[in-house]
Amino acid sequence: MTHTDTQFTNTANPPATSRPRWPLYAAAAGAFGFVATLVLDVRPGGDEVSISDKLFEDLSPLPYRLSMLFGYAAVVALLLLAASWRRHVEPRLAASTAAHLVPMGLLASAAGLTYGYGWKGALGLYMPGGLEEGSYDTQGLYVYYLLNDFGSFIGWLGVVVAAGAVAWMGLRERTVSRWVGVVSVIPVLQTTLMLVGLGVPGVQGLLAPIWLMVVGLGLTFGKHTITR
Repeated sequence: MTHTDTQFTNTANPPATSRPRWPLYAAAAGAFGFVATLVLDVRPGGDEVSISDKLFEDLSPLPYRLSMLFGYAAVVALLLLAASWRRHVEPRLAASTAAHLVPMGLLASAAGLTYGYGWKGALGLYMPGGLEEGSYDTQGLYVYYLLNDFGSFIGWLGVVVAAGAVAWMGLRERTVSRWVGVVSVIPVLQTTLMLVGLGVPGVQGLLAPIWLMVVGLGLTFGKHTITR
């Protein structure tokens, strides 16, 4: 009689998989974006700033360069999140328009933020103390400064659109937890009310990075249809 050692491994019923890791791209994008957009948002003192105020004397190029680096990291994380969402979520929810809208919003933000953070890096490059100081005169630097007023904020609109889609998925379709849907309504309402009421074009950059961090962690550690 032949004796065969048996490994106690059930290939028909593999053990449950660990928590999904791909939503952590959202948390990373939010964290990088929060630092790049809000923490490193450098503005000189005073209510009125003009080209004749010797604007760049008290400014350092370092925050602008760091903002570009953190911002580009956020862009990469957004692209990874969009690709992962299409791979893991869209096949499960082929009939959901909201599910297909999420990566489109992420891609739109990635494109816009690439320019926004690129302008910050350019200002840090050309301003006094930068590696290519003197390439532009004061008027040229002032143009870059004005572009940076809302440049790194405007591009977050696509993420707010994605938040609206996730809100629909949570409150209507129930493919994510209801609390995620409720949280996702907040940046949509904040952006809509402030745009309509104040007309400020960059208000979407205030909450969008925070939303990404919260929802990324929520999808990673919570129980949702799209992550089972």
